[in-house]
Amino acid sequence: MIPRLFCTGDDMESVTDYFGSLVFDDKVMKGSLSDEVYASLRKTIDEGAELDISVANAVASAMKDWAISKGATHYTHWFQPLTGITAEKHDSFLAAGDDGGVIMEFSGSELIKGEPDASSLPSGGLRATFEARGYTAWDPTSYAFIKGNTLCIPTAFCSYGGEALDQKTPLLRSMEALNRQALRILRLFGHDEVKRVLPSVGAEQEYFLLDRDMYKKRSDLVICGRTLFGSKPPKGQEMDDHYFGAIKPRVAEYMEDLNRELWKLGIMAKTEHNETAPSQHELAPVYSRANIAIDHNQLTMEIMGTVARRHGLVCLLHEKPFEGVNGSGKHNNWSISTDTGINLLAPGATPYENAQFLLFLCAVIKAVDDYQDLLRISVATAGNDHRLGANEAPPAIVSVFLGDELSGVLKAFENDEEYLGVDSETIKLGVDSLPDLPKDSTDRNRTSPFAFTGNKFEFRMPGSAGSLASANIMLNTAVAESLRIYADYLEKEEDLREALHGLIKHTVTEHGRILFSGNGYDESWIREATQERGLTNYPTTADCMPHLLDEKNIRMLSRHGVYSERELRSRCEILLENYSKTEMIEANTMIQMVRREILPAIAEFEESIARTALDKIRVVGDLSCEYEKTVISELSETADRIFRAVGELEEAADKENSALMNEEKAEIVRDSVIPGMRRLRDLCDRAETLVGSKNWPFPTYAGLLYSTD
Repeated sequence: MIPRLFCTGDDMESVTDYFGSLVFDDKVMKGSLSDEVYASLRKTIDEGAELDISVANAVASAMKDWAISKGATHYTHWFQPLTGITAEKHDSFLAAGDDGGVIMEFSGSELIKGEPDASSLPSGGLRATFEARGYTAWDPTSYAFIKGNTLCIPTAFCSYGGEALDQKTPLLRSMEALNRQALRILRLFGHDEVKRVLPSVGAEQEYFLLDRDMYKKRSDLVICGRTLFGSKPPKGQEMDDHYFGAIKPRVAEYMEDLNRELWKLGIMAKTEHNETAPSQHELAPVYSRANIAIDHNQLTMEIMGTVARRHGLVCLLHEKPFEGVNGSGKHNNWSISTDTGINLLAPGATPYENAQFLLFLCAVIKAVDDYQDLLRISVATAGNDHRLGANEAPPAIVSVFLGDELSGVLKAFENDEEYLGVDSETIKLGVDSLPDLPKDSTDRNRTSPFAFTGNKFEFRMPGSAGSLASANIMLNTAVAESLRIYADYLEKEEDLREALHGLIKHTVTEHGRILFSGNGYDESWIREATQERGLTNYPTTADCMPHLLDEKNIRMLSRHGVYSERELRSRCEILLENYSKTEMIEANTMIQMVRREILPAIAEFEESIARTALDKIRVVGDLSCEYEKTVISELSETADRIFRAVGELEEAADKENSALMNEEKAEIVRDSVIPGMRRLRDLCDRAETLVGSKNWPFPTYAGLLYSTD
């Protein structure tokens, strides 16, 4: 039997019995805290009220007792530095007792604040290397949980001077900015009962599963998380037979184990299925508050990898692990709701008459148009650059898809016309035994980067390996800015109805260029978007990242207190540096694989073919040896070209190493290193088709993509 990562209870117990069993959630808090303490803590969670130290002490004591009862011996402030993954430093509950023994302690001050050594975590110049001190601050809105023998406390992470060194701090700031501006709008509509507006997120996570033994035979997968070489297999995803196909037993066992571990942590993993590419799959959870959803997604990625190892598998989260087959994204389903249960992006039965909905819809449209560059920047990584614009992902151009009904509604506003509605309300299936299906007001457009899907927007550009924090920070803040502008205008107007009509019409007229319902993969769209509509197109991280520091972006993000200019400059440095480092690691891995594995394999195969030709001449007197001569000639020429190409790549890498500024390094990577890698790969992939399978030094795509069958 496969050992469990989190061991509590009988394997036969029902999901409802163990769901959330490793989470210090509301039910546990209510049962372990006094009514007064619980009420105070709920006020902090629900309304953002300041936390009293006496309440923190009571919560810490209850949290410690609960964690120890679950077998925990340590605690950690679990945070999200600018590395793309989570970080943790473990401390035990042990303290010296008066009698020479030990006692188990955990105070409110230890709960609220920690001091990890931050010297080796990215800061982008926010602090000097010798200034090691960083602070973690408890996020009481995200529940603590147990992982292994450790109580994990979700926290924010900041410098000695208060600058954000993590993803969570600006995320919480952006949520507060959105809340402030949305409440101003809701007051105009008479919703005085609403105390808080919060964004919710559902993160669809795509991933690949490979046999671990096969994976270990490829240094590019081990080091880079993706294949740097590999010719197209005879069968990939052409038949579309993997998508939504029956889940194979080995994968099904993995998914079952993964679900169990996630459910214990209160992560509501809901949907699982095969994705388009062989060995590619998807997991989708139920929506939750944005900061909790992002905490859960970070934890989900970690557990995916841990559970895979138990099954002799490896979980690949890279955005483009295989050339020529679908890459992996992480669709960010985003909506905003009130604490009274109103989804502000729900159109209702008659969206044309729902002015409140239309105003919030227009705020999103305006935000996406005004800050399309920030949304592109929010998903920019070296890995995602390989995916964006491919045939399974949206292009690097940001646009908004609304569907027929909402497009018609806004068009009617723009032209001062009566909205007549859509032609059909049901989908006729033409089979008597099958029911007619109600027709959704929006159809999914899988080529759209930012699509309205019923009562939410689906942002499809984020990559599978990264944190969703950045995308939601930019989205929350950009929408908050639209709402601020709207509120500033509407609060001065006497006739709200007339002012709303004019505002909606103005938004559609001014920002209609961002609305697009066609095929985002079509080459003609790129021309239309950039040349006719004036939309931005930043294919790579090196292209888009410097625009983070455009004056309009600094002004907007600092106005809402989400980022200071200093914090933005630090992030720009970090992200450009990560881009260059990632590609340089890949380039150096390619160079090593070519020199140590591929070129020797070609030479060995040439030698074996030459021996075959000599034997043929010696034994049967056949002097033509047409096959052998042709193969040796082509391989010899290819090997020479590979040898020259790897030398050129080394020169490009040396050029990057000699550059001093991160922006310059990124440009060299974009203009010299990546094209050099492309040329080298093409030559090596050609060689793979000529060398015998027994001589090729590592598993091919065919072996990898079908390794879990």
